[in-house]
Amino acid sequence: MRNIDVGCFGTLYIMKKINLILRGIAVAISLFAFISCDDNTDNPVPEPGQKGSLTIEFDNVVGDKNLVLNGPSNLNAVGEDFVITKFNYFISNIKLLRKDGTSHVVPQDSSYFLVMEDKKESQLVKLPNVPVGEYSGVEFMVGVDSLRNTLPVEKRTGVLDPGGSMEDGMYWAWNSGYIFMKLEGTSSKATSSNGKFYYHIGLFGGYDVKTVNNTRVVKLDFGTLKANVTTEKSPEVHLFADVQKVFNGPGTNVSIAAFNSIMSQQPVKSQEIANNYARMFSVDHIH
Repeated sequence: MRNIDVGCFGTLYIMKKINLILRGIAVAISLFAFISCDDNTDNPVPEPGQKGSLTIEFDNVVGDKNLVLNGPSNLNAVGEDFVITKFNYFISNIKLLRKDGTSHVVPQDSSYFLVMEDKKESQLVKLPNVPVGEYSGVEFMVGVDSLRNTLPVEKRTGVLDPGGSMEDGMYWAWNSGYIFMKLEGTSSKATSSNGKFYYHIGLFGGYDVKTVNNTRVVKLDFGTLKANVTTEKSPEVHLFADVQKVFNGPGTNVSIAAFNSIMSQQPVKSQEIANNYARMFSVDHIH
């Protein structure tokens, strides 16, 4: 009778068992990976080319209070009372920023908006055709860039139509330039005969003759917030624009008694106010 090598048989049996176990583990891992990928609904990878929309709301305030035209009196940094009667400004050249350093640049022809306190609908800047994805900040210009200021009139349409913007007093026909920010009001400290003050800030650097450049770029980080654009969800980014900061630094603390009117004839002072209004924006919430 032939002797059977029990040790060898045992080894083969164990190796087969191990091989079966390893195959089972591989199948289980593959199945788990498939289920995980199929069930990843919280952070789905968007298909290339998918588009959604996003809205930016510009909510004008005075410090911690809502801005009301012809409403309650307020105090600036130098202790002067004021009531706001008009507050308009141009927003342009909008970019939506991502954490990886890339951005979605809103096409320039669709990136000019005139925000007016007396027209609620103008405070909602709606951006269509935004690539699906998560955005962590926004960048925009206060004012109208030199290129648009110098284009032929027939190419300046919408809110940039000089005929249309003249209705809101946001264009200097005699100086062929846009008023980037218009702030008007009354104050007991104003030395004008009617108690009014007027701050009309423009100037883009000049066309034939060089001027100061009062366009300002604002960049806001959403911090821990995020704007997640999907094909079904259109987030709204709620920004505050604090008119109090137009008076109160960092460029300067504006005194109404000293300056009832600041326009293009006071370039240095207009630059100080431009430095101020560049800091008047902040992120409140996103929903």
